Amino acid sequence: MPNTVVTALFRGLIALAAVTGIVIECVEGNPLVVFSFFTIWSNTAVAVVLGLGAVRAWQGRPALPPLWTGGVLLCVSVVGLVFHLVLDNAASEFNEAAAIARLTGARAVANQLLHTVTPIGVVLDWLVLTRPGALQWRHAAQWLAAPGTYLVFALLRGALVSPDTPTRYTYPFLDVTAHGYLGVLTNAVVLGLAFYALGLILVTVDRFRPSLVGHEKRISSLGAGGLE
Repeated sequence: MPNTVVTALFRGLIALAAVTGIVIECVEGNPLVVFSFFTIWSNTAVAVVLGLGAVRAWQGRPALPPLWTGGVLLCVSVVGLVFHLVLDNAASEFNEAAAIARLTGARAVANQLLHTVTPIGVVLDWLVLTRPGALQWRHAAQWLAAPGTYLVFALLRGALVSPDTPTRYTYPFLDVTAHGYLGVLTNAVVLGLAFYALGLILVTVDRFRPSLVGHEKRISSLGAGGLE
């Protein structure tokens, strides 16, 4: 099967996984609350960018700009890392492992799709189906616009939502009631530095990683053309 077809199908499946997880969450809960989580923001970006990447691979069209694709890679990677290392980790100060363990049925499926399947899928797409060398050092700073925008949104939402709303603050490390604004901003700075550091790591790896299939057989990558 031509490599472009394999790439299109793989990206299409990852986009479908993101859409499926989001739809389940919306059906099982309140869509207005669902779309208040950075996990959903990131997976929506995965659905759009990987979906477009699948179409462009199928049609042999130029790739999307690496600023977009690398940003999606970074954001959904952070989603997976924060979920597994912080939220679903009993040793973490901000752990929600008990609540996560109680998820069953469709909610459990959605949880795995959004926090495990899509992050792994996007990373595999980058490592295996994407031509190296597209990411630039300046991208690591530009990608901070996504978490920065989300932080402003989350704090404004928390200030406007009723104090007795269970999901007033979407993540425990953003809970102003528990940590105060200074504590939350400190957490945000730490996470921002982690975002930036991971972005630099991705750019570095992208510059030195080998091409896993022959260059002449690789298509233009998603990035080569230009937590709930």
